[in-house]
Amino acid sequence: MPRGPKKHLKRLNAPHHWMLGKMEGVWAPKPSPGPHKMRECLPLCLILRNRLKYALTNKEAMQICMERHVKVDGKVRSDHNYPAGFMDVVEMPKSNDTFRLMYDAKGRFILHRIKAAEASYKLCRVNKLKVTDKKIPTLVTHDGRTIRYPDPDAKVNDTIKVDIATGKMTDLVKFAPGALVMLTRGRNQGRVGTLMHTEKHQGSFDICTIKDAKGHTFATRLGNVFVIGSGTKPMVTLPKGKGIKKTIMEEKAEAVARGIKKTIME
Repeated sequence: MPRGPKKHLKRLNAPHHWMLGKMEGVWAPKPSPGPHKMRECLPLCLILRNRLKYALTNKEAMQICMERHVKVDGKVRSDHNYPAGFMDVVEMPKSNDTFRLMYDAKGRFILHRIKAAEASYKLCRVNKLKVTDKKIPTLVTHDGRTIRYPDPDAKVNDTIKVDIATGKMTDLVKFAPGALVMLTRGRNQGRVGTLMHTEKHQGSFDICTIKDAKGHTFATRLGNVFVIGSGTKPMVTLPKGKGIKKTIMEEKAEAVARGIKKTIME
C-alpha cells in the first residue's frame, strides 16, 4: 500500500471551477499544502497559464514563479502549485498587475483587478477563537492566519480587515442582520446580498436567509456566509455583476442585445 498523501491529481477529479478542458490531457496540477483547502483554491500555475495567458505551458508558469515575479499577500511565492484562495491579493510587479481572487455569481474564481490602495489589505473571516497555554488570546482566520491580541469584540463568523504589510487587524465587521455578505460555498456560491436573519438548529446546521439587490431571497448554511461590509457598502470592490445571479432568460436577452448592438456598429 502507498504511504502518505497523494502527489498527483487527475483532470477529471479536479475542481469544476478551475474550468480545465476535459480533453486537454490526463493530469491537473495538484495544489501544494497551504492556507486554503485543495478544492477551494486556485494554484498559481492555473492563474498564469489558463487565466492570464502569461505562460503557454506549466513549465513556463514554473519558470515565472521561480524567477520570483509572483507575490501572494505581499510575499513572493516561488511554488507554482501554491494554493491562492478567496480574498488573496495576487501581485506581479513586473507587469504592474494586482488582482484579488473573488467569486463570480456562478461560483467560479475570478481575478478581479484592483488598485494599489486596495491591495494593501484583505478581509478575513474569523473561524476560531482560543486562548493559548500562556493565556494569550488569539483568533484563527479562514486563510490560516493566527492573530494575537485581537479586538475583544471579534467573534466567530465576524470579518476582520487585515493589513497585509504588518499582518495586524485594523477593522472589524460584525456578523449581524443587515450586514452585506458573499457566499463562499454551496449552490449560491458567489452571490452577494444582505443578511436577513439566522435560524438556530440544535445538533444540525444553522441556516441564514439572504436577500440580494434584486429582491430575491435564498437560504444557505451559516458556514458558507462571508461578511464583506455593512449596509450596502462593501469594504472591497466587487467584480463585474456585483454578485447578482441572472436567470438563463436574462442572460440570453443580454447576449441578444449585445449581438444587435455589435451588428449596428459594424
